Amino acid sequence: MIYLITGGERSGKSSYAQNLALRFSDAPIYVATARKWDEDFQNRIDRHQSERDERWTNIEKEKHLSEIDFTEKVALIDCVTLWLTNFFIDTKNDVELSLEGAKAEFEKIANHPDATLIIVTNEIGMGVHAETHIGRKFTELQGWMNQYLASKADEVILMVSGIPVKIKG
Repeated sequence: MIYLITGGERSGKSSYAQNLALRFSDAPIYVATARKWDEDFQNRIDRHQSERDERWTNIEKEKHLSEIDFTEKVALIDCVTLWLTNFFIDTKNDVELSLEGAKAEFEKIANHPDATLIIVTNEIGMGVHAETHIGRKFTELQGWMNQYLASKADEVILMVSGIPVKIKG
């Protein structure tokens, strides 16, 4: 089963996804996809970690999610935007290569037996247009990946001001 939780920044996506994971399991996996870019980002990571208790198993995986065995597990993958950023940076901002790599990696985990995947992503294209060419390219990458993930998901939830709105499933 695949759940996609999407929405804007600070819309309540992560909290909703964590509560959903705990409804399905007493011992879920939290897959963090972030690279630790700077001290400010480390503080954000620390804050997120403090929101989870001893029931969670934390795994940090920047790109290669297929290295994790999701079989018969409930896993929260947070988040697609940071995960895509890693592909985008590593391909020197090549949208096609990034999308191809991310899709291939997702396909490797999408059909794990009896796995429940809860995937958090951002709707970065719903706001103001990015100022820079690179920003616009990344927004396109994010939008295409979100469409792809939503097509594969059994259920899609859009978070709006902390309220979950089911849009698929």
